[in-house]
Amino acid sequence: MARNRWNLEEEEEAPEVPVLFCWLCEREMGEVTEWHHPVPKSRGGRDKVPLHPICHQTIHTNFTNAELGRSGDDLLAIRAHEAVMKFLEWIANKPADFHVPTRSDKGRGGRR
Repeated sequence: MARNRWNLEEEEEAPEVPVLFCWLCEREMGEVTEWHHPVPKSRGGRDKVPLHPICHQTIHTNFTNAELGRSGDDLLAIRAHEAVMKFLEWIANKPADFHVPTRSDKGRGGRR
């Protein structure tokens, strides 16, 4: 009895999944995507943007919810923050799933 073989040319192609890019660093997303409210929900924010976990942690390490409530949707202002600029330069050539703990230069801390 002959076995059936899959004819790869006749198989339907899987629908293309859109490629996501990180809102902060603009690198392609990896296996893990975290969704961030640029303006916190507690401050009336509704929109969500994709972030790498390390980028998400960097935002919350360097900005309070009150600060994000005032200017969280201003990506250029967030990127212009000195610590964030250093982070973006450092992370630029890292793989999408790269992650290490982050810390605040101000000693203010973040979620720990």
